[in-house]
Amino acid sequence: MTMHPTQPTLPAPFAHPPALLGDSASYLLDRLQRSILTLDVLRQRGNVYLEHARAGNPPVLVFDYEMVMDGRELERPANYALVRIIPPADSPTDPKKRPFVVIDPRAGHGPGIGGTKIDSEIGIALRGGHPCYLVMFFPDPVPGQTIECIANAEVIFLKKVLERHPEREGMPLVIGNCQGGWALMLLAAMAPDLVGPVLLAGTPLSYWAGVEGKNPMRYNGGLMGGTWLSSMMGDLGDGKFDGAWLVYNFEQLNPANTYWSKPYRLFSKVDTEAPRFLDFERWWGGHFLLNREEIDWIVQNLFVGNRLTGGEITVDGGKHHVDLRNIRTPIIVFASWGDNITPPQQALNWIPDLYADAEDIRAHGQTIVYCLHENIGHLGIFVSAGVAQREHAELVSAIDLIDTMEPGLYEAVIEDTQPGMSNLELINGRYLIRFEPRQVSDILALGDGREHEKRFELVRRVAEVNQALYDQFASPWVKLFSNALSASALRALHPARVERYTVSDLNPWLWPIGAMADTIRNKRAEVAADNPFVQLEKHFSGLIEDCLDHYRDQRDQMHEQTFKHLFESPWMTTLLGARRARRSPTSLRAQLERLNIKAALHDFDHGGALDAFARVIAYVRGDGVIDVRPFNMMRRILSEQRVEPVTLAEYRDSVQRQSFVLMLDEERALQGLPKLLPDRLMRKTVMDFVLEVLGAAGPLDAASAERYQRIKALLGLNAQRLAAAPAADASPHGAASTPPKVASKTATPRKPAKPKGPAPTTH
Repeated sequence: MTMHPTQPTLPAPFAHPPALLGDSASYLLDRLQRSILTLDVLRQRGNVYLEHARAGNPPVLVFDYEMVMDGRELERPANYALVRIIPPADSPTDPKKRPFVVIDPRAGHGPGIGGTKIDSEIGIALRGGHPCYLVMFFPDPVPGQTIECIANAEVIFLKKVLERHPEREGMPLVIGNCQGGWALMLLAAMAPDLVGPVLLAGTPLSYWAGVEGKNPMRYNGGLMGGTWLSSMMGDLGDGKFDGAWLVYNFEQLNPANTYWSKPYRLFSKVDTEAPRFLDFERWWGGHFLLNREEIDWIVQNLFVGNRLTGGEITVDGGKHHVDLRNIRTPIIVFASWGDNITPPQQALNWIPDLYADAEDIRAHGQTIVYCLHENIGHLGIFVSAGVAQREHAELVSAIDLIDTMEPGLYEAVIEDTQPGMSNLELINGRYLIRFEPRQVSDILALGDGREHEKRFELVRRVAEVNQALYDQFASPWVKLFSNALSASALRALHPARVERYTVSDLNPWLWPIGAMADTIRNKRAEVAADNPFVQLEKHFSGLIEDCLDHYRDQRDQMHEQTFKHLFESPWMTTLLGARRARRSPTSLRAQLERLNIKAALHDFDHGGALDAFARVIAYVRGDGVIDVRPFNMMRRILSEQRVEPVTLAEYRDSVQRQSFVLMLDEERALQGLPKLLPDRLMRKTVMDFVLEVLGAAGPLDAASAERYQRIKALLGLNAQRLAAAPAADASPHGAASTPPKVASKTATPRKPAKPKGPAPTTH
């Protein structure tokens, strides 16, 4: 058993016996007071739980909001609603900025986790002047509600957001937190024209992925025999599954935190910790329900079945398959190495499931960006103020750039700005975000291979067999002995609820505690931090944490070994076998591929200054790193020179077309540039503009400088050796006196396609 890494050395309590007597007296008095204060905070937690439940478990937002649409009133009702976040008086929203829509997870808790603090996802959006909306939900599902009903309601909500913001520049940024992320991907694949960039925060999408010895939660489905147990809990709940059981499973992942560290942290810091503790517990203790049909769909199609990335999920009564490659807007993934619920492999391995390599991603016109935090836990992704101020703020500030980047796979790297950086005035805040090109092999390298995922094919088959047996023989009997009264009693007896309402003012034995705590606060005698008994207490607290961690590690190892012995055994494979549906291109895809290639062939020699600018930028930059400075420089020049405006949508369409043209036939694309720029003055203006924009990030490297000179030669301009971009201290507009009027005067934008390989996506 390893010692706690921050263990203090044991004090020598008998070194000074007279002082020891005084230390022990002050320690005992402090701990007696601290115990009563802690009990009073737990009593307040129970009262908060009861008050929150009586109020209908509203969203735990620190912002005011107003109802826009109630999904319970739709033709296909669902217990979801769309609310508008009312901005603070000092942060008015700009109707021309892209709206933000946050979808919170329905994983046992209530909504609002993305806005529990001023520094949060919602807070960052409001601070930037963006209109902000939240897709919330109510505690009880509508009878007969299914996942498809929810997706249909969310489609209607997004249409309403677009209707309310006709002057917006850019499609809405939609954020999916945890399980709200897979719901968002489902929505974006079903209605790709309604969403803008998609941000997935701590979202599991590849449920079988992980690292052996580190991610034991994925084994639970196999060890429990599949999905039948959640169905039984739904039957016992009279057709409703209690979300408190999902929370219970999360808590068991880290028993040291659940049973010791969390309560001890409250006890040891009770004088200052109470407000934060109560705010968090308001959300953590608000348990919501799901219909049995909903939890069955989730565990059978996602957690155990892993069907989403395989294109096996259908909608409209099986008429249409949900293909995540239909999503045509940028996808941003934020995950953390410290997340034990959604490890990076589960957040990212859907990418190699869908795309063979980075070229395949580009061929589909897709942009995927991922950002990995070093150590923040799962909940910290949504509630940490530090994460909000750094990762969320930087990703949000760069959303227009991400929306207009060349298709491909990128990793977002955030670093502190340095005094010597070029054009610091083009960086918002203290951080610089850059996007480094990556390959699909880089995603796979984050784990230890995918060979071990084959075992889960067998788990899925076992789950299907056991589910069929339960539905046929056991479910009717369980339903027979269940009713609304028994279901309500079972929910009331859940440990998570019992520990709250029994330690509240419902318990008459606790009525004196409030008055005692008030008296103690007025006469508080806090012990000194260097008291030897305090140090001894911390030492033993660390030992308890170590013991619980050791138990967790042994338990997880036992689960993993048991799983391997069961699902690697030849007799199990022979008995049940395993099957996996394979995705195949449809005739419609092949037809669209031919049409898109025909359109792309036209784009080689047709277009205007905007298309030429986008083509040259993409060629000169090559596979180099992208950061916000060139994009902000381009916006500054366009704004200051008052050229004919270019919308983000026009620029994004041009970038999409030109990047595909370059990928299809780079040499032919370069030879077509003179036709896009027939005027010599415009050629020079465009090239000067390109140099000024790319030079905002610092001097061009040798390869980029060579490519730049080649373009100048092709355009018949005086090609001179380019040693470096303008110096950092030069005038930011020294390279071009007048930027080109790059408003789109081209033909109707066409989506790119790929002549060979996987078929392009379609709406």
